Amino acid sequence: MIQDQQLALAVQLHDEETFDNYVGKTNEQVVEDLKRFVNSSGSDINSFYLFGSDSVGKSHLINASATYANELGKTALCLSLKELVQMSTEVLDGLENLDVICLDDLHVLADYEDWQQGVFDLFNRVMEQGKKILLTGNNTPTQLNLSLPDLVSRLSWGSLAQVKALSDDEKIQALADRANKRGMVFQPEAMSFLTNRYSRDMSKLIECLNTLDKLSIQSQRKITIPFIKDAIDSID
Repeated sequence: MIQDQQLALAVQLHDEETFDNYVGKTNEQVVEDLKRFVNSSGSDINSFYLFGSDSVGKSHLINASATYANELGKTALCLSLKELVQMSTEVLDGLENLDVICLDDLHVLADYEDWQQGVFDLFNRVMEQGKKILLTGNNTPTQLNLSLPDLVSRLSWGSLAQVKALSDDEKIQALADRANKRGMVFQPEAMSFLTNRYSRDMSKLIECLNTLDKLSIQSQRKITIPFIKDAIDSID
C-alpha cells in the first residue's frame, strides 16, 4: 500500500501538456514521429528515446504522448525517474502490461546501478509483451554516463530523436498560450520583455508565469512591464 502511494507521487499529471498545445515548428517532425510511434501496432519498434538539453520541452512531449495514448483508448502512464530513484525498483513490476510506459529524465540513473538494471529488465519485459516504452534524457545514449552497457544498447535499438530548443518567438507564443488559458492578459511587448529580461529557459519562464499570475491576483494589478519588473525583483 505504501509503495502504491509512493508510485502515485512519481506519476506526472500534466493534462495541460498535449500535442495540440505544443507550440513551434522546430520539433514538428518529432511530434509526428511520436504520434506515429504511439499509434502503431504490431511494429518491431518498441522503444523511442527523446534526448536534448534541459528545458527544451522533453517533459511536455512525453506527457503529451501519454495523453495521446489515452485518447486512442490505450493504457499509458508517465513517470518521473527523478522521484522513482528514491524508491525500490519493485515499483516497475507489472508496468509492461501497459500499452505505453513513459519514463522521464533517464540521465538521473547515472548514479543508480540498481535502477539501470531495473529499467533494463523493464525494457526486456516490454519487448516480450509487444508493448511500447518511451524515455527521455539529456544526451545521446552513449553520453548518458550509464554504467550498464546493455541498457545503452537497448536505447539505441529503437527510434531516437533530438528535441531542439524553441526559437524566442516560439517561446513567446508558448507562454502566451499558457497565459490565455489562465485568463491572464499579456501585451506582446510585456511577454517579449519577460523573455529578454528574465530568462530564455522555458521551465524558468513557466515558473515565472505562474508567479506573475498569483501576484497579479493578490495585488489586483494588470501584468504590465512595470509590474513584471517589480515581480522579477521580488523573485530574484
